[in-house]
Order: sequence, then C-alpha cells, then structure tokens
Amino acid sequence: MVSKKKSLGPQNGPPDGGGKLRDTPVQVEGAQTLARAMQVLRAVSRGDGAGLLALTRDTGMSKPTVHRLLSALAAEGMVEQDAATRRYYLGPECHVLGNIASARFGINRLAAPIVARLAHECGDSAFFSIRRDVFAVCAMREDGDYPLKTHVLMPGDRHPLGVGAGSLAILAALEDEDIEACLQANAALIAARYPHYSLPLIRSLVREVREQGYAVNRGLVIPGSWGIGMPVRDAGGQVLGALSIAAVESRMDEERQFQMAKLLAREAGRLQAQLHPADPPNRTKS
Repeated sequence: MVSKKKSLGPQNGPPDGGGKLRDTPVQVEGAQTLARAMQVLRAVSRGDGAGLLALTRDTGMSKPTVHRLLSALAAEGMVEQDAATRRYYLGPECHVLGNIASARFGINRLAAPIVARLAHECGDSAFFSIRRDVFAVCAMREDGDYPLKTHVLMPGDRHPLGVGAGSLAILAALEDEDIEACLQANAALIAARYPHYSLPLIRSLVREVREQGYAVNRGLVIPGSWGIGMPVRDAGGQVLGALSIAAVESRMDEERQFQMAKLLAREAGRLQAQLHPADPPNRTKS
C-alpha cells in the first residue's frame, strides 16, 4: 500500500493557532541538505564510481554544491576519492551500515545466488529489484557471458514503478487502487524523464502483464535494450520485488521471451520458497 509520509516537523516549540508545530527555516534547510546528500550518495553508488562532473550532471546540482556535499560525506566515511583517478566511491562507513542492514533485509542474501544462476543460464544480465514506496530500486546485477551487454540498469538505479521490466512486474502485482496512486505520484517525473512512457501506456502494459503472467520492456527505457520481469511475493502474497533479465533486442524475440519468462518463474518460485517470516520485506516506505 502507498502510505502518506509522516511529518518530520519539530518535536517542540510554540504551537500555532491550530495547535500544530511549525517547521523552522533551519529545519527545512537541513532536510533539503540531507535529501541532496542522499541524492549524491546514490549517484556515487551507480557503476564504477563517478567523477565530479558526472555527479554534477547526474544530480542536476551545481559543481560547488556537489563538491561541498562530497566533502561532508567523505568526512563521515560515506564516500572516498581515489587519489589517482579522482573518482568517488562508496566509503567504508557505507560498508559497515550495509552489513548491519543486511541482517534485517535477508531477502537480498537469498536472492544473490538466484540472480547469479539466472545470468549463468541465460547468458545475459539478470537483476533483483526491490520496491521502495512508488519506486523500484535495483538491488543487484549479474552479467552472463554473452559479449553484448545492456547497461539499462545498474545497482542503485531507481525508476518509477512501471518503468522497466522488473519495475512493471512489481506494479502489475499491486491492487488497482495502489497502481493508480503510484502512477499519480510519479506522473510529473515520468513525463519529464521518460519520453517513451505515458500513464495510459503503463496502464495498458499492466493489463498485458496480468494476461500473460510476465512483464516485457520493449526498449522503452533505452532503445534496443529489452527486458523480461517476474514479481517476487512473500508468504502472504504481497509483492516484495522482482527478478528480471535484460538483453539486446536481437536476443529477445517472442520465443525467447517465453523461455526467459519460464526461467524467471522457476527462480522466483525458488526464492519465494526460501522466504521465512523472519526475513522482512523490502517494501520500505520512503
């Protein structure tokens, strides 16, 4: 279910006439700074590090702002810079926090060998994505041995639900009212950043997924890069994420789409069978 975000307003201070507490300018500015720092951190996490100019481009922030945020993150051990290449990478503190979090989010540990097996068997790129509110976030990627790779999705990348094969598989597994809420929440972002998508098209794709049992991305994110997605559910039937396979268009004719869908269904079933109530879902609300 899509839930409203909880207020991050002050916990003390004078109430206004309605008895509510006001956010001060300092608190609002602090929240914005944190959001920007997280945006930079996510950009650093994609691929094999990133330089300052690339981070400026990817985040849409000014160079001085990105540099200031990187300096603050580096001081906390969240990022580090390679002295030779000048590229930024996730720092040791991210590793520490990730290890702590992995004990709670056990599904990623279970998914890792399954994603590796998918990549080995199909020869292409395999992924596991998790639902995070109205987005799908790529949690892991494994590449097979086929020489032509698609770079449509890297660990840490996030797309609105419905954009991409795995993301579409997650969206189609939701209740109708949740689907519409997700689409409305992402409408402006989809219109601005995904020119090959529209809300009517995504609704049509959802119907297709429900009819055939798997999601297909026909090069709508990056032309020539196709994908197949299958949802992963918990014991109660709630969608947690999706397994997906991406390949160049020439390797995704209709017959192979069906073969890849069967492979994904098999592995999704294996992953679901391993899930234990102690492994909480990754449907974290942001």
